[in-house]
Amino acid sequence: MTLNLLVFDYREVEKKFFRTNKFDNFNIKFYTESLTPETVDNIPGEILDNTNVISVFIDSIIDGKVINAFKNLRIISTRSTGYDHIDLNACRNKNIAVVNVENYGETSVAQYTFGLILSLVRKIFPAVKAVKNCESEEINFNGRDISKLTLGVVGTGSIGAAVCGLAKCFKMNILAYDINQKRELDGVQDLKYVTFGELLQKSDIITIHVPYTGQNYHMFSHEQFNMMKNGAYFINTSRGELVDLQELYKHIENGKIAGAALDVLMCESINFKCKKLAEDLGKESLECYNEAKTVEKLRAFDNVLITPHIAYDTQDSVDYILSVTMRSIREVIYGGKVSRIV
Repeated sequence: MTLNLLVFDYREVEKKFFRTNKFDNFNIKFYTESLTPETVDNIPGEILDNTNVISVFIDSIIDGKVINAFKNLRIISTRSTGYDHIDLNACRNKNIAVVNVENYGETSVAQYTFGLILSLVRKIFPAVKAVKNCESEEINFNGRDISKLTLGVVGTGSIGAAVCGLAKCFKMNILAYDINQKRELDGVQDLKYVTFGELLQKSDIITIHVPYTGQNYHMFSHEQFNMMKNGAYFINTSRGELVDLQELYKHIENGKIAGAALDVLMCESINFKCKKLAEDLGKESLECYNEAKTVEKLRAFDNVLITPHIAYDTQDSVDYILSVTMRSIREVIYGGKVSRIV
């Protein structure tokens, strides 16, 4: 039996995988755009009626309208760990399986996290900018030796643990916080599990590596930023919803926080795509509008780095994600439950 698979959010870096791997039992059609309640109207009815599987990334929005548009949809695969962009109740009602990709890119994200840390603490970005503008003699680029600093790691799953491993190589003192402490990290030299409050108060650099659950919305807001050490640095390569950006902006503006690096934002579809921001701002929620305005102000700071959700984005991680995606789809077809959420 041949299954009709539609792949949305298809990127250039994913083409190599599909060129070099054969999927004889799949008829695959690729779309570079995301699948949303708006774009689903552009798909011909014949394709909608005959599609069995769709694969999306976090930019797609799979709500009841999108799900109901497909007449024979059996599987939704998201090429991400997070799946809050998919209406799971609507999937259950239609008996549609949903699968995701766990634990991808831990090495890539950990390496990127340290790239951001070094860029902030050693003032690499303003130094590069100053040389380009012939201003390097007028600016103080004095940084810190990170081996003398304490790193606070919030969340010690696969990515957080990898970050701790790199921090150990840099001879940093490490404070860790997690509801479920990782036994493999017990006894690691220069690493100590502490309460969330103690981590905030004693860390020179704080990096987040926890999933977004809904219950931890804005887990970093006024109270948490206020508890941090004066001159601390803040890194987020996890989820934008975890951080109150307006409060972060206030604490950077008043000098409480020495710098921040953000690879994720809450409303990424408008914050990372300037044309889409101009076109769709009127359609977005007030919350997204306010965040976009805050991001615009944050961009003006030389001690703030904002990158477009690329911490995981190495060819190795992409190939792994696609391999797990296709394997999980096959597993569901044959009755398995690997990576299955619904």
